[in-house]
Amino acid sequence: MIILNIKQKRILIFGAGVVGSIYALRFAQSGLDITLLARGERLKSLKKDGLRYNDNGVIKQISIKTIEKLEDNDIYDFIFVPVRYDQAESALSVIKNNHSKTIITLTNTIGYDRWLEIVGERLLPGFPGAGGDMKDGILYAQFGSEKHQGTIFGEINGQITERVKDLAQIFEVSNLHYEIQENIKAFHISHTATAIVIKHFYTNAGMMDIETAKSENTLLKIAKELKQNIHLVAKAGIPVIPKETKLMGELSEDDIIAMYCKMLSNDFTIDVLLGNHAISAKTEILLLDELFHKKVQ
Repeated sequence: MIILNIKQKRILIFGAGVVGSIYALRFAQSGLDITLLARGERLKSLKKDGLRYNDNGVIKQISIKTIEKLEDNDIYDFIFVPVRYDQAESALSVIKNNHSKTIITLTNTIGYDRWLEIVGERLLPGFPGAGGDMKDGILYAQFGSEKHQGTIFGEINGQITERVKDLAQIFEVSNLHYEIQENIKAFHISHTATAIVIKHFYTNAGMMDIETAKSENTLLKIAKELKQNIHLVAKAGIPVIPKETKLMGELSEDDIIAMYCKMLSNDFTIDVLLGNHAISAKTEILLLDELFHKKVQ
């Protein structure tokens, strides 16, 4: 009965980029009532060819309902907003006058003050448990395979509300790992501490080539800054969450370098760290880097 009720809930994914497309795909495959908001060429492609994705080397497609504009009276049980941090305020401003009651942000951030000003208590902050890249309109995606790699969400006040329980049911129906995080703000700040170190992979022209990225000079910069950032979070009196992030801060620089070398030996991870998605995230990463250091220093 619970599953039936969950499958009757209306879900909107606000944005058809990599992360939004991944969730739309998985929810649609699970039989949920899913709509994807897209614009421009992406909308045309979705209408013409459906959502195309790579499934173990085979290109497949699935038809998904799409809209170009969200009307104020078009009500959804959940609106997911999987956009970059530098796009979040603009996206939430578009949703502001819509009457849907729960808006889930799936992005990096170090706080929610401005978002709360826009959408109020409807805000339910989260973080995506998926990554990938888009190549020639085809989605290459991967979900976290362990609980701590799953989608993370939680009320700002730490309470386990009915909407949090309902959202958890959606992930269970979709067979997706998730975690209800009782200190979501500490999680977001901790994650930002680790995410912004990829600024060392950027060049004026885009991203480093793989060999330069794997060089000891580059990875030593990342290792030093990763340890320093995690130290700054703890020094500011903010819990370092999850424990895996805290443990990273206790690793030696050599161990962190080895960890990144291993990551950069995997084709999928290379696409995530150095591919098109990473290039488009440059503005987000540099903005978060600036805000993070203002927050913790």
